[in-house]
Amino acid sequence: MNNRTYLNFNSAFYKKALEISYLSKKISDYLNTDLSVLSDDGTENPNIYFSGDIIQQSVSLSSEVLKAQQTTKASQKYVHAHTLEWLTYRMTQSCKRLSKCNSDGRDFILILKKEIKKFKKLQKQWVLSL
Repeated sequence: MNNRTYLNFNSAFYKKALEISYLSKKISDYLNTDLSVLSDDGTENPNIYFSGDIIQQSVSLSSEVLKAQQTTKASQKYVHAHTLEWLTYRMTQSCKRLSKCNSDGRDFILILKKEIKKFKKLQKQWVLSL
């Protein structure tokens, strides 16, 4: 793989991370309106925390991609790659939990899951290029 292709691939990898971050923020905003309502007994919906988790994890996703691209040591790149793998796993788990919540925004979670799958494919190719 020549250097130009490598840079283009990495920029696509980073752009996908930014797309996931933007999408997760919008989905969380939409879900929060449904999940922030207190139940009849005054308790809050526990799923509201998972909507915040997808934001935190997606922001960390894009920052880890940047860190990995800026690192020159191969061993450090693998550390960032492992962190990215863990973050995508956690995002997938949070999406599963949110898809079970009582909200109209559950349909949007499917879109986020698809984008995470696309990111995982890019991630596998990226790891092979390390």
